[in-house]
Amino acid sequence: MDRVALSGLKARGHHGVFPKEREEGQTFIVDLVLGLDTRPAAADDDLTKTVHYGIVAEEVVAVVQGEPVNLIETLAERIAQTCLKHEGVEEVEVRVHKPDAPITVPFDDVTVTITRSRV
Repeated sequence: MDRVALSGLKARGHHGVFPKEREEGQTFIVDLVLGLDTRPAAADDDLTKTVHYGIVAEEVVAVVQGEPVNLIETLAERIAQTCLKHEGVEEVEVRVHKPDAPITVPFDDVTVTITRSRV
């Protein structure tokens, strides 16, 4: 299976379990790896035979900016399901970064990574 990757999609969302997270929001970063067969698109040099990653990026940002959830695990699941709606995308790996998570000790990042497929 071939891979199309998008890294570092940034959007502001209001996800989290604490009132301050819901009220003020924070930046979330999303990395995606889409699994699909790119051979038909490459053979015909035809965008309609692959995934339009620009559209995927816009949809993922809309999910992050959309309805708040408590957990980034839930956010990752919603993003995965959005990606799998695209014809030809057989699987997706989603990594959601929450670099401003409310943690009381020094840290660089918090991430959740999930892999989902049509199967």
